[in-house]
Amino acid sequence: MTGDELTRTVVVALLAFWGVTGFLVCCAYAFWKFLGTACRSAAQALGPFRAGQSDPRVLTIGTEPAHPSYWPGQSWIDTTGAVGRSYRALWTRWRAHWMLTVAARLFRGRRPGTNRRGKNKLTRQTMRLVAPGTAVGATVAALHTAVLVVFCAFVALPWASWVLTVAVVRGAERGWLLLRRVRTVCPHPACHRPFPLAAHPCPQCRAVHTSLVPGRYGVFRHACRCGARLPSSLFAGRADVPAECPSCARPLPPSAGTTRVVHVPLIGASSSGKTMLVAAVVAGLRSWAERGNLTVEFASDADQQDGEALDREIDRNDWARKTQGDQRAWMIVVGKGRRRRLLYLYDPMGESLHRAGGVREQQYLAHADGVLLVVDVLADRTVRQSLSGADETLADGARPAARGPVDTYQGLTGELVSLTGGRGELPAAVVVTKRDVLDRIESLPAAGARVDEWLGDIGLGGLVRGVAHDFGAAGFWAVSASAATGHGALDSERRRAAEPVLWLLARTGLRVGDLVESRGRIPRQGGRTGTSRGGTSRIGASRIGVGRSSTKGQGVRRG
Repeated sequence: MTGDELTRTVVVALLAFWGVTGFLVCCAYAFWKFLGTACRSAAQALGPFRAGQSDPRVLTIGTEPAHPSYWPGQSWIDTTGAVGRSYRALWTRWRAHWMLTVAARLFRGRRPGTNRRGKNKLTRQTMRLVAPGTAVGATVAALHTAVLVVFCAFVALPWASWVLTVAVVRGAERGWLLLRRVRTVCPHPACHRPFPLAAHPCPQCRAVHTSLVPGRYGVFRHACRCGARLPSSLFAGRADVPAECPSCARPLPPSAGTTRVVHVPLIGASSSGKTMLVAAVVAGLRSWAERGNLTVEFASDADQQDGEALDREIDRNDWARKTQGDQRAWMIVVGKGRRRRLLYLYDPMGESLHRAGGVREQQYLAHADGVLLVVDVLADRTVRQSLSGADETLADGARPAARGPVDTYQGLTGELVSLTGGRGELPAAVVVTKRDVLDRIESLPAAGARVDEWLGDIGLGGLVRGVAHDFGAAGFWAVSASAATGHGALDSERRRAAEPVLWLLARTGLRVGDLVESRGRIPRQGGRTGTSRGGTSRIGASRIGVGRSSTKGQGVRRG
């Protein structure tokens, strides 16, 4: 055997010996010691385990009064803390015990446990031969504890599932709201701000939750600081939790976050009959509901109480007092089949529409889905000049509006365009009020089935043309609110009073077009044609006959 072969044989033998030694040290002893060290360190990092002891690693409750969910943040705090402390302990044990103590003593021919020198030269030489294998075995054993990285992967799986679940639930909820075109706006005066998510007071402690959605505080439930569990999505029942506006903290109806809102402001001068018209519309919607054509309910207890109070006032006085101060919207849920709409009827003070600045303050106009123009023709100067004698007395007894309809309309249109962003497709339902009085005035021409033509005959053709130009579609009605409300209300008049609102609701996709008389069918919406191009605007064919009032001969009441 040559020298090179002998050297190669010795090297192979030494490597085999060190490999066997390392394997025995690793599998029989070192690996289990390292694993025990890692587990103890991880357990210490996750402690303390006694209730009542403080733990600075635990996420605390912030401005949102809910406990943070475990998976988005706390799980990684615990994982990094446990794994980091385990590896620090492993490094310390490998370096201080196995390398600087056990292996170093063996290399010097000393016993690892007692540091005593070997008894003879053979023993010391054997220790030196074992030392490299021991070092390799301890190193391999320490590296095998990379199983802790697998633990991180196992933590990542439920974390990824949590993220995916949050994304799916939030996306499904958002898609459902977009599909139904649900956009919530505060109905209260001096606010009228839109918001994507309502605030929800806790039913137990009244702490306000402003982020009650699937997210860092939970997927389906949020745990309030008081211990109550609140549903965090519409699919889990969030609509059943009381809601309030996040801006003004005033209550919202339960259906505000689940039902498409239709904003309909009533535009008319003071004493034009807006409040009476609201009462007549509500009565008409109820009449249709009694016949099984609709489902109608007040959106909240406050609306129910206001409606009952208005009914009592009309029963007692035969008319309603004009609106005083700012008033929140009347909120009524109207349904047909599976479709529902949350109707916001705004009844502002007529004085607030006299000035351009007052119109700009009516922020709800920016969200309007249609406009209900309330026209009191008895307040128009041209109409009043054509009256004489008993007719003029009748007109005075009907309490004419403080401002003519043309002046009211002209003060509205410019500001309405700026508030709504110039939406030329906005529909307008024009309602002539106090029809029971108009039917008794002989000086005016007899009204036919075309209310728009009748308005032109009495000198208000400019108003008709203005509405046709400024709105994408228009409908015209004449209504006797007094015949639709109070004692002895006529069911046909009640239903007729609701038709302008039903026409506007039908344009939002609610299938109530069949409830509007064939003479007042819903026109196809067409774009507005500017006069600079020589075009004309289309007027919707929604026309209800004025006719002679069935209340003729009774006392004059405000319509």
